[in-house]
Amino acid sequence: MINVGIVGGTGYTGVELLRLLTLHPKVKIKAITSRSEVGINVADMFTNLRGHIDLKFTDPADAKLNKCDLVFFATPNGIAMKQAESLLKAGVRVIDLAADFRIKNVAEWEKWYGMQHACPDLVAEAVYGLPEINRELVKNARLIANPGCYPTAVQLGFLPLLEAGVIDINHLIADVKSGVSGAGRKAEVHTLHAEASDNFKAYGVPGHRHLPEIKQGLSSVAKKMVSLTFVPHLVPMIRGIHATLYAKLTQKINLQALYEKRYQNEAFVDVLPTGKHPETRSVRGSNICRIAVHQPQNGDTVVILSVTDNLIKGAAGQAIQNMNIMFGLSETLGINQIPLLP
Repeated sequence: MINVGIVGGTGYTGVELLRLLTLHPKVKIKAITSRSEVGINVADMFTNLRGHIDLKFTDPADAKLNKCDLVFFATPNGIAMKQAESLLKAGVRVIDLAADFRIKNVAEWEKWYGMQHACPDLVAEAVYGLPEINRELVKNARLIANPGCYPTAVQLGFLPLLEAGVIDINHLIADVKSGVSGAGRKAEVHTLHAEASDNFKAYGVPGHRHLPEIKQGLSSVAKKMVSLTFVPHLVPMIRGIHATLYAKLTQKINLQALYEKRYQNEAFVDVLPTGKHPETRSVRGSNICRIAVHQPQNGDTVVILSVTDNLIKGAAGQAIQNMNIMFGLSETLGINQIPLLP
């Protein structure tokens, strides 16, 4: 059994980790921390877990996380970087669901996240945990930087085209929509029901924190710097990511065959048949990314549609996928749920 600790178990990604790990046949949850909810029964806060988990939230200082095999950080940005080093020295593996270790250029990270990095030496070691690209590196990693929700959908959408070298990398466009759970569980005006419901808006157009992460990943695949316009939107639904991606083709290619071949052995990427359009509800509650590729009017523009559940493939499910790889388990173990519908 893998003895697991969760730091920050009160947010949406935290409760999704709990829901999935509770049913994982090779995991024992040893501790769930929260400074604000110390002593409260987890199942009293998250009643969907009644009968499945009997732990209480504990203070991180009392959680004995150094006795775990693996610790997940489902915390705001800036927390994992202060605690990861001591855990790694104790032989504990770490998966950070926040952004502390995603961007390799520390100065760039500090610019976008507005704080000084607490352990820049670990950034170089951290493996970016997008299994469809870095599976072999994940196997032997001590520290995983779990990708963001927007970056997961965008990178998986563009990946086959960049690997094949068949698009103009200077004019990539990612038009992406997210449900309100992507903003987290904290109370903020823009996610109030009266603000987000019956409404649709773009935000972060001048620059969004996920932009450097996406560009880093795409540029690594392309082996040269890409130019990307990334526009996120907030839509009135709870969970889901829908990425509509645009690129200009530089040569003729069978797009459908390209995508089907690239993802034929990927358990969590589903390439839809020609002419289909994926829906966010078709992946709700699952670790699946569904993709469709189109070439409107047989022109030189390719349109990729990529949908995920931002809390699962965009966060908790992908983190468990990485855990499975790290510990030599079947990659789908504990996260092969059928999506919820309706």
